[in-house]
Amino acid sequence: MTAQSPFVGFLGLSGYERDDQVIERARHYFASRGYGVRMLPEADAAILRFAGPIETRLDALYTLVDDVSIRLILGLRGGYGLSQLLPQIDFERIGRAIDARGLMFCGFSDFTAFCLALYARTGRGVLTGPSAVMFGQDKLDRFTEDCFWRAVEGNYMPLEFPSDGPACDAAGPLWGGNLSMLVSLLGTPWFPEVDGGILFVEEVNEHPYRIERMLLQLDYAGVLRRQNALVIGQVTNYRLSEYDAGYDMAHVIAEIRRRLACPVITGLPFGHVAHQASLPIGAHATLELASGRARLACAAMSAANAIAAA
Repeated sequence: MTAQSPFVGFLGLSGYERDDQVIERARHYFASRGYGVRMLPEADAAILRFAGPIETRLDALYTLVDDVSIRLILGLRGGYGLSQLLPQIDFERIGRAIDARGLMFCGFSDFTAFCLALYARTGRGVLTGPSAVMFGQDKLDRFTEDCFWRAVEGNYMPLEFPSDGPACDAAGPLWGGNLSMLVSLLGTPWFPEVDGGILFVEEVNEHPYRIERMLLQLDYAGVLRRQNALVIGQVTNYRLSEYDAGYDMAHVIAEIRRRLACPVITGLPFGHVAHQASLPIGAHATLELASGRARLACAAMSAANAIAAA
């Protein structure tokens, strides 16, 4: 790590973290790699289910963005709350900080709204990957850790994973994130208009019929038909009932494949899971699948978006 990039910011734009020990372990993790940590809003600012009132969360964003000692900002955690902030976020101001000093952002889940809105409004790419609290868990998955630091340093590792999808050889800008957040941005100024892209999605706590409904909404809005590939990440923590009569995610995938001309690829290691990739939104990517194994490779977003190795 260089003297010009000594701090990581933990940014609470959504929910608050109830366990102080998780935050402390995350601080210690980054300290062990030579980084100081600045967390805003501070823990005592939490109100209702949020990390702080709206104005407090916005002030935290700009304080960290304007702090030249900070080169990487991690979303503290997911939950809900970022949608409240979108009309008041000055994305051009954030884009200037990215250009000036290579400021990077990373997060997922509710943070998807920030990632996609920044991409839509400025064309700047960010990482979607582990939130700050993931680094405070009792055990950090080695793949998650390695993939994160390679991405932060601009050295993206190609992802290879088993998939039951059709043969595929696609290329285009990589974009996506949490499916619910993606769909919530449809028809707003914060939805990226991407043609010929590789769209990836993940979800948690949503029944397969809701997954299908959201994917159909993207299809009916013309979004899916403009993509070169759709990649399904991890869909977790849902419960089927007797009423479903066998209707599950496999049926959803089959229905979406029946409707789309582009390949629908499954198995991406991304979502609300411990084994999680870090993916560069806006980067040029290639996706290949043959003999039941997929390979996703990404180019660096730009030289300004890479932090020097710690």
